[in-house]
Amino acid sequence: MANLSALYLDDNKYIANTYNRINIDVDYGEGCYLVDTKGDKYLDMYSGISVNLAGHSEKSIINAIIEQSNKYIHLSNNFISKSSVELAKMLVNNTFAKKIFFTNSGTEANETAIKIARKYGRNICSEKTKILSAYNSFHGRTMGSLSLTGQTKYQESFKPLLDNIDYFEYNNAEDLEKKVSDNVCAIFIELIQGEGGIVQVNKKFLERLIILSRKYNFLIVVDEIQTGLGRTGKFLACEHFNIEPDIVTLAKGLGGGLPIGATLLGDKCEEVLKKGDHGSTFAPNPVASAAGVEVLKKILEDGFLDSINEKYNYFIDKLMDMQKMYPEIINNITGKGLMIGIDVGDFAQVIKDRAFENKLLLNVTANKVIRLLPALNISYEELESFIQKFMNVIKTI
Repeated sequence: MANLSALYLDDNKYIANTYNRINIDVDYGEGCYLVDTKGDKYLDMYSGISVNLAGHSEKSIINAIIEQSNKYIHLSNNFISKSSVELAKMLVNNTFAKKIFFTNSGTEANETAIKIARKYGRNICSEKTKILSAYNSFHGRTMGSLSLTGQTKYQESFKPLLDNIDYFEYNNAEDLEKKVSDNVCAIFIELIQGEGGIVQVNKKFLERLIILSRKYNFLIVVDEIQTGLGRTGKFLACEHFNIEPDIVTLAKGLGGGLPIGATLLGDKCEEVLKKGDHGSTFAPNPVASAAGVEVLKKILEDGFLDSINEKYNYFIDKLMDMQKMYPEIINNITGKGLMIGIDVGDFAQVIKDRAFENKLLLNVTANKVIRLLPALNISYEELESFIQKFMNVIKTI
């Protein structure tokens, strides 16, 4: 890449670099835009990979962070933190959950869910320890959550992984049924596979999963790290599918940009972990929790979730019109709310590169899908700006 900045070169020199960095020196973020040190503005359709739900530099979140930081930044878990209790209470009052276990990230939330599932199963029978997950899923990069991730490209270099885990074909009810037995303690599933290319669960498969969970008494664990907190137009994506899981894992946007995750525990799970079974030095962090309270206040404002669904309808109509104009480039459009995938096949990388030249930041997943995860409060004017920029790029292909 030509004209690499000094910061880019230093990043590569001093940081163990496992990411393909974008060659932009970000000066600050504002709303749905990132501004570089030269003053150029980029329309950000990443939003920190679904982290900045309220956009960049949201004042109420910043003020909450400052206010809590002025009181205290960290307490050990020997003490109660008011902001963490408030955040937990909001999550319980607006979901199926009875209790919350806080973590520092999504992968840690899934690690917590693995431990709960294993202990839950062993409390029933010593052999009930098997966990099932879907092919093409993504649940994290630590050894436990990596073991759940049904993609060999992430796993191969780190084997052997956690044992007694198997995989089923996503949306294939017959394959799922073949894999289930009395030894299964939990099934992990994404209702919309994010890293897998914005692939949605189907009704028949989900109905069979629920029936099997009752028959074999295993936990249903829904990974909503990407789909939760309003991203799909509901507080949890579960609400679209009329499913009440036993566990839901959250993270990404929960802290408004600060690292925090949560494992939401239903009736069967709220008392599984006892004192000493699990813990974290940093979680729940009081400052991240205070930011999280402000995030939830915004999501729960009257009409906010409805506005996401309205934006989806507007946005999807525009994208469908574009697909009709360029069917040889745009193969398919999927998603819910402001979690949208545009399958452009082998054109994905060139579209991403040319979009960058047009001050538009795009993310590619599954090697062929443009994944759109803008801030949930993106304006119609900004959506229209995306459409125009994206159309200009498509025209050049």
